[in-house]
Amino acid sequence: MANTTFSGPVRSQNGFQTITVAAGTGTVTVDATFGAATSVTDLTTTNLVFTDQNHPTTAAINATATATATQVATGYITSTSAAATTITLPTGTLLGAALSATRGTVLDLYVDNTAGANTVTIAVATNGILSAAAAAGSGAGAGLLTVPSGVTGLARFTIMFSSATAYVFTRTA
Repeated sequence: MANTTFSGPVRSQNGFQTITVAAGTGTVTVDATFGAATSVTDLTTTNLVFTDQNHPTTAAINATATATATQVATGYITSTSAAATTITLPTGTLLGAALSATRGTVLDLYVDNTAGANTVTIAVATNGILSAAAAAGSGAGAGLLTVPSGVTGLARFTIMFSSATAYVFTRTA
């Protein structure tokens, strides 16, 4: 099909797909599917980043534990614990595999403790490195790795991969 230019919005009830067709065989491979919950957050000529900020899947961690890679990959963890809770992130290897991470992969992780009754602390595991800001804040008692309970109990952390098996972790909001 040739390039087509539209003067109005392009609409579909069933989403959009980008495909690749193999030159020799004509085999069609679906590269990406864009549905109703998908939103475009950043477009450049060299980097396309698509994210679903609605977080249709969340993970609940209500006691001190190591989060699974699947739980962290949801991008949204809730806690309603009455006791102080420490959530340790999975190793860089496990999280990298769950996200099919490569150098430069970024994941925003939201921790929602608004329904909790005590502080949630985030810790990193093997191949998880605290950013300089997170390490300084943690050592100085600034609380960059803690999420209070109640109405102010919402935090955003960014996980940035330096390789397929190692990440840097920092609080961004």
